[in-house]
Amino acid sequence: MTGFILIVIAALFFPGIILRTKSIASGRKGPGLFQPLKDIAVLLRKGSVFSISTGLIFRIAPSVALISVAGAMLLLPFSEHKAILHFEGDFIMFAYLLALGKFFMIIAALDTGSSFEGMGASREALYSMLVEPAFFILLATFAMFSSYTSFSVIFNHFYITGNDYVFIYSIIGAYLFVQIAMVENSRLPVDDPKTHLELTMVHEVIILDYSGFDKALIHMATNLKFALYGSLIYNLLVPAGWNTLLKIGAFFGVQTLFAVIIGITESFRARNKMNKNPKFILTLTTIALIAFMVILILTEKLV
Repeated sequence: MTGFILIVIAALFFPGIILRTKSIASGRKGPGLFQPLKDIAVLLRKGSVFSISTGLIFRIAPSVALISVAGAMLLLPFSEHKAILHFEGDFIMFAYLLALGKFFMIIAALDTGSSFEGMGASREALYSMLVEPAFFILLATFAMFSSYTSFSVIFNHFYITGNDYVFIYSIIGAYLFVQIAMVENSRLPVDDPKTHLELTMVHEVIILDYSGFDKALIHMATNLKFALYGSLIYNLLVPAGWNTLLKIGAFFGVQTLFAVIIGITESFRARNKMNKNPKFILTLTTIALIAFMVILILTEKLV
C-alpha cells in the first residue's frame, strides 16, 4: 500500500515539474507547479460531449485506461515492502495491464471513424509494439539476475546478490526505463505533446474528440503512468535496506529527477522524423539485448 500511495502523490506533482523545467530552460516565467492539477480539476467539473458516430467503446476507454494503470500500480512494491498484489510472473501481468489501457484508447480512436485519429492510432500501436521487446528483455534480465519473477522479490534481492556489477545493471535499466516511459507516454523524441498538426500528431490526435470529465481521466492515467515508471526506476536504483524516511525522500528525489530529465529533453531535443522513430525504438531493444547477453556472460550462465 505504501508504494501505491507514494505513486499517487508523485503523480500530482510530476507534470508540474516538467512544465516548470521547460519554462526555466526557455527563460520564461511559465505556469505554476500546480497548473496541470488545476486544469484537471476544471475538466472534472465539465460534462463530456460525444459524437453520434461513436459507440460504447469510445465512452468507456478513458475509464479502462485509468483503471488499467491503477491495476498495474498494485503490482509495484516499495523497497522491501511487497506490492498489494504479488505472485510469480507478475511483471507479465503488469505489462499487459498497461497494454489493455493502450488497446482501448487505440480502438476508441478508430471508433470515431476519423481518418486522422485512425492514423494516430496506427502510429501509437506501432510504437508500443516496437518497444515491447525492450521492456520484456529488460525484465527477463532482472529476473535471471535475481532468480525471481515477481517485482516484489526481484527488487528486494537485487542489491543483496553480492554481484559487483549490480550498479552497472541498474544504470542501464534506469536508462531504458526512462526511454520506454517516453515512448509509452508519447513524449519527445517520438512524439511532441505541444504539436497540433494532425499529420504529425500521435497521442494527441487519438484523444482529439474527448472533452470534459473523460479527458480529465486520460490526463490522470498519463500522470500516474509517468509516476509508475518513476517507481520502477526508484526500485532499481535504491537499495532496500535504507532507513524508511530516507527511502521516501529518495523516492520523491528520483521522481523529481525523472520529471526534470523529461523537461530538459523536451526543451533541447527536436522530435524525430516519422521514419526515424522505428529505428530509434528498436535501438532500445538492442541495448536491452546487449545487457541481457552481458549478464549471461558475467554470471557464467552462457555455456
